[in-house]
Amino acid sequence: MRNKKRLHRKKRIRSKISGTEKCPRLSVFRSLRGLYVQIIDDEKGKTLLSTSSKGATIEGAKKVGKIISEKCIKANIKKIVFDRSGYKYHGKIKALAEEVRKNGIKF
Repeated sequence: MRNKKRLHRKKRIRSKISGTEKCPRLSVFRSLRGLYVQIIDDEKGKTLLSTSSKGATIEGAKKVGKIISEKCIKANIKKIVFDRSGYKYHGKIKALAEEVRKNGIKF
């Protein structure tokens, strides 16, 4: 039931946002064991960058946020669209987003 509601929110969010070459989409997937992040260009249908964490903690989310923002800066990506994939904006998702913003990526 919980995942069904998340997938409904995800569908509603994805109908409104899309990543481009200049402003790619940062997609988040959260499991019980880890946090997975991808930078996606939806026009070409390609994943530009990705990273993940083994630990499913807030500290792990902050590390993933720092790593992905450093990779974005190296790839000359300054602006992104944040796709939380239907997850509520608190806890690990919020920690990830704040860490990415803190390291200079705008969204």
